[in-house]
Amino acid sequence: MTAPGSTVDLRSDTVTKPTPAMRAAIAAAEVGDDVFGDDPTVDALQQRIAELTGQEAALFMASGTQSNLCSLLAHCGRGDEYIVGQQAHCYRYEGGGGAALGGIQPQPLAQRADGSLDLAEVEAAIKPDDNHFARSRLLCLENTWNGHALAPSYIESAAALAHRHGLALHLDGARLFNAAVALGVPLRDLARHADSVSVCFSKGLGAPVGSALCGSRELVARAHRVRKMVGGGMRQVGLLAAAALHALDHHVERLADDHRLARQLADGLEGLPGIRVTSAQTNIVFAEVAGGRGPALLAHLASRGVLATGLIGLRFVTHLGVDDAGIARAIAAAREFALSNSSE
Repeated sequence: MTAPGSTVDLRSDTVTKPTPAMRAAIAAAEVGDDVFGDDPTVDALQQRIAELTGQEAALFMASGTQSNLCSLLAHCGRGDEYIVGQQAHCYRYEGGGGAALGGIQPQPLAQRADGSLDLAEVEAAIKPDDNHFARSRLLCLENTWNGHALAPSYIESAAALAHRHGLALHLDGARLFNAAVALGVPLRDLARHADSVSVCFSKGLGAPVGSALCGSRELVARAHRVRKMVGGGMRQVGLLAAAALHALDHHVERLADDHRLARQLADGLEGLPGIRVTSAQTNIVFAEVAGGRGPALLAHLASRGVLATGLIGLRFVTHLGVDDAGIARAIAAAREFALSNSSE
């Protein structure tokens, strides 16, 4: 239960903290030097997540950004190109790593409201084999995107298109478990058609650190070399792998609670004077505030102990650190702001 004086942190599901049970799993982890391939807990995690995604192999990474970067550099060489959404995380929010470190040209395309790319536009963006052009080598999708879940049928169609033209498909699945739970499908149904898949353990699953890149043995071997180049070789990292394994055992089905709380929050905000909910799927809620008063609402919420973000629109994210009482406090604070401003 959220204590009256505590902070309700809805900025991101990255703010989750290890539960007592997860801390116990970390303390009990059997470890070894993973650079030498000697960490049994890392090996167990990599095998587990590869099986869950329907891929041959997996590689533990420090972050989703590192996982996406290693995938880009494993799939593409200098002068190659990846086709990606204009608002996709691996294009817009990862420091331009593919271009800066790999000489890989991004070809961004406008995304539809659900985060998908129009596959006809993707096909039109694939360059002919001509020395005037960067070589189209990779299509990147994101699931979920701003909380929207891409269906298995769409991912399968996108993979078929990419493969027909000699491209690979990379799936940034930072919140892929959210998509699987929301759609009621096994994780592998969303991942098995991709040539590489990045999944994150430190968002809704609540681990303190870590992602995994999954794919064929050959792809993962190339990514392993890249991970070393970018400083990603870690030693007794089984401590962190144990947290991820605990999350896979205990924190997947509970994502449905996060989705329920997000819907509860959206319902509470919808209809308040001057506030319009623009998106509410899985565990992320977006809203607009009339008159450009979004920053004022954020400040008011913060004064009431409720944190949200306004970087890409007013955004609220539910996670295992938030409960019904916290959502009620957030709604009450937003209502207080909306009603006071409507009377001015």
